[in-house]
Amino acid sequence: MNVAYVYPWDVVGDPSAPERLADLGVEAIALAAGYHSTRAATPYHPAHRVLDVPYPAFYLPIRPSSWSRLIPASPTWTPEDAYLQARDALKAAGLQVHAWTVLTHNSHLGTAHPDLNVRNAFGDPYPYALCPAHEDVIEYCERLVQEILTVGEPDGLILEACGPMGFGHQSVHEKTSGADWTSADTDLLSLCFCTACADRYPPNTQDQVRAAVDRALPPETSHRTIDEALGGLADEVRAVRSGLSTSLRERLITVARSASPTVPITLHANPDPWAAGAFAPLPSGEPRADVLVANCWGDHATDAARLTRLTELSRPGQRVGAYV
Repeated sequence: MNVAYVYPWDVVGDPSAPERLADLGVEAIALAAGYHSTRAATPYHPAHRVLDVPYPAFYLPIRPSSWSRLIPASPTWTPEDAYLQARDALKAAGLQVHAWTVLTHNSHLGTAHPDLNVRNAFGDPYPYALCPAHEDVIEYCERLVQEILTVGEPDGLILEACGPMGFGHQSVHEKTSGADWTSADTDLLSLCFCTACADRYPPNTQDQVRAAVDRALPPETSHRTIDEALGGLADEVRAVRSGLSTSLRERLITVARSASPTVPITLHANPDPWAAGAFAPLPSGEPRADVLVANCWGDHATDAARLTRLTELSRPGQRVGAYV
């Protein structure tokens, strides 16, 4: 199935958008129901060319009784029911509409609730990252999925950032390139040591991570792996990180299946066991999603290898696609 990823503001206010998208030959639209902050180009919209989205928002009406401690924000740059308006217009053009849902990537909620942030081994918080080791975060994600399925009535569900976010982050203006950190260092800085995570690791893991990040590499060494950096702790640390993603995914899929048993579920996934961010790591043998989507915006060889590995990890009957 060919799926085009679209924001509600691409459709709301542009009556020509649904037919233009349908003419591309796509069968379904991944329509953002909850999305993080961004600056978006809108070259075809009659009212604007660039839209600044200053904070993460939920594009369905906020029903206070549906939420607990964490309540998503409504947008001011598009109608509060923009998802519903866009959904109806797209379906009128004969297109399926899948709810594209960003989960733990939320700077608005992370800033308001710093106790729920991912924190690295130095105690530095990542306000854009909600840690799914906290029950409040898991409950928020469950309620988000439930509300989207109940109010949004999508033809499919797409889960993004379904796990802990890490160091690498695209929507923050980066000023870290001068630190000369390796890819292993950024993986180490993606490990969470918040109050709910720290005790899950073997003793002294936090100290070892701090030492590994600060350890100077020999001049002739340009790269090391995270397994080398963590030594004998690597397998146990990886199991903790993998367990967080697995637990969150399984709980959300259970909620989704209970609310809408026939709605297909797509999961953004990465075969790299140390992956962090929107494409969470995918251990072999799970999850129960219908479609696995890999990020493919790098070089062709890397993308092909990632798709091949993701296919190997998928279960029989599970489809694999590319996010390009």
